[in-house]
Amino acid sequence: MQVEKFSYDNKIVKYFAIATSVWGVVGMLVGLLIALQLFIPALSLNLPFLTFGRLRPLHTNAVIFAFVGNGLFMGVYYSLQRLLKARMFHDILSYAHFWGWQLIIVLAAVTLPLGITSSKEYAELEWPIDILIAVVWVIFGVNMIGTIIKRREKHMYVAVWFYIATFVTVAVLHIVNSFEIPVNFLKSYSLYAGVQDALVQWWYGHNAVAFFLTTPYLGLMYYFMPKASNRPVYSYRLSIIHFWALIFLYIWAGPHHLLYSALPDWAQSLGTVFSIMLIAPSWGGMINGLLTLRGAWDKVREDPVLKFMVVAITAYGMSTFEGPMLSLKNLNALAHYTDWIIAHVHIGALGWNGFLTFGVLYYLIPKLWKTELYSKKLANYHFWLGFLGIVFYASSMYWSALTQGLMWKQFTPQGILQYPNFLETTIQIIPMYIIRAFGGTLYFISLFIMIYNLVKTAKQGQFLANEEAEAAPIDKTAEKFNKKSPHTWIESRPVQFTILSTVAILIGGVIEFVPAFLVKSNIPTIASVKPYSPLELEGRDLYIREGCNNCHSQMIRPFRSETERYGEYSKAGEFVYDHPFLWGSKRTGPDLHRQGGKYPNIWHYHHMIEPVRMSPGSIMPPYPWLETNVLDVSYTADKITALRRVGVPYPEGFESSALKNLEAQAKEIAKDLQKNGAAIDHDKELIALIAYLQRLGTDIKAVPATTNQVK
Repeated sequence: MQVEKFSYDNKIVKYFAIATSVWGVVGMLVGLLIALQLFIPALSLNLPFLTFGRLRPLHTNAVIFAFVGNGLFMGVYYSLQRLLKARMFHDILSYAHFWGWQLIIVLAAVTLPLGITSSKEYAELEWPIDILIAVVWVIFGVNMIGTIIKRREKHMYVAVWFYIATFVTVAVLHIVNSFEIPVNFLKSYSLYAGVQDALVQWWYGHNAVAFFLTTPYLGLMYYFMPKASNRPVYSYRLSIIHFWALIFLYIWAGPHHLLYSALPDWAQSLGTVFSIMLIAPSWGGMINGLLTLRGAWDKVREDPVLKFMVVAITAYGMSTFEGPMLSLKNLNALAHYTDWIIAHVHIGALGWNGFLTFGVLYYLIPKLWKTELYSKKLANYHFWLGFLGIVFYASSMYWSALTQGLMWKQFTPQGILQYPNFLETTIQIIPMYIIRAFGGTLYFISLFIMIYNLVKTAKQGQFLANEEAEAAPIDKTAEKFNKKSPHTWIESRPVQFTILSTVAILIGGVIEFVPAFLVKSNIPTIASVKPYSPLELEGRDLYIREGCNNCHSQMIRPFRSETERYGEYSKAGEFVYDHPFLWGSKRTGPDLHRQGGKYPNIWHYHHMIEPVRMSPGSIMPPYPWLETNVLDVSYTADKITALRRVGVPYPEGFESSALKNLEAQAKEIAKDLQKNGAAIDHDKELIALIAYLQRLGTDIKAVPATTNQVK
């Protein structure tokens, strides 16, 4: 058979490698800044775009989609060409994907600090950027599938399976979760509300972790670990079980983020059951990766690439054991809303994704520049410094979490809360925040050691943009189905393989969503719950803009410790008009769901302007601009119209009188503030935020309607 000559495109790999390093620095720098802000709030410099609430989503997006995203594309574009013995489908698509992805990241870096956000965790970007993400992702998918179709290797290697599942699932997740009703170019409301929005968001959020941070990196593990160790994958059969069980089970697990919430019990139970089952395929993958090193463990002592990969795979095993354990209700009751979740996430992000990315970079750069690594000693320094950073980071957060969980739940022998003031807990864990920042600093410094080492490596070599290769064309003879080896048959049929993968990931989502959306008993209504008034709606949007839900939850669980501290536990029917939901996933500050009427307006005024005045020891930054910024009401009517389209029962024509209603309520609040010594005009943003805070959790008290409520 005649051999065909072609070339691999190394230039696109180089581009993604550079982007990985650059965005890694940016993402981790922002992470370090917000870690420091937790014990030095003054680092916000009284600037709106430097507050924790606005920077935290920037950090998560920069690390997940910029650093890890570019890292996975780097690995995919290198490995896919060699596994399929074919150049990428089209160079134009490759570079459109690269520059399109960088544009998305830049837009995120601009919009999120400006408070332009949908507030949905890991999906904060507004609708025009969501559309751009979908377009760029399709470009990536077309390029990948096109390459698979023109391949010169009949059977698809295990890494390719994971790449296919990643493309299909992320596309489904992103599209379903991003259904929004635009108000204008920079503002939209989620199509879903309350409990349903929470279910969709954490179906997306959990599986963004699963299918963006896990499955593509497992594909990289299956390619680069054997290459780096010069050993075949330990077990082909185990890889088959690992793949199909993982993609089928993962998609069900999202509800475990919502245990003891207003989500129906059946959905919570599904999330728990499938989360526990996930241990088996996850650890099967870990074992498959580590046992690939059989007979080559001596190399780990000398080879920094293997060092990083071994720790990465171990971190994968730790986090995929910890996740199912946290889905057990008795453990979740203690750990949820605490820093344990932060530790769990960062074991995965720093250990699994970070270290595997570093290992791939150390493997690739010498290959691309046809040279040896500049300094193994520096790579080892990077490894140990980064490893110590993870240890300091995670251990401090675990200790902090235990302190939080136990103090929040502690009662005296007399039956009252031993620590009724939330800040008592916060003050206790400040030393842990300092240690965390120290660990983050070590990890951040280690990143620069790697960049220096890789730059020196590149300078001593010569980059090969187009690497010549040759292979025989694929044998197009149809392979007969073999009962003894059925998977080899599907491996030679990428279209059928993709369809089966899609079916596998859709089953769980459909079974969870259909009852939640079609069976009304899952979302019981409460007659006294009414839509937000125009002023309260604008205040809610300010709450979203400032990222308050990054520190405060709005979901009181049915525990005595929480009802004693916060008030009546939260009911599903209270959130039917919340587009989007704002339940939160971490309590850096106290829960706010029963905040309405708890304090007078003047308390909220002083608390937003000077938090430590009302709450000594508070780590909340001040928000002075809310007192001076004039509330923008130019889109209030459009907001009312948009929300009516998604089911909020505002009366027809209400938008025409919305501003009059808003002004009347604002003047009442301003008058009350002025009476208590705060000279503030009624048209300021702070007035709207106070209106929203005073509304929180009051509907179930069946307060008689006033002239300022929606009728």
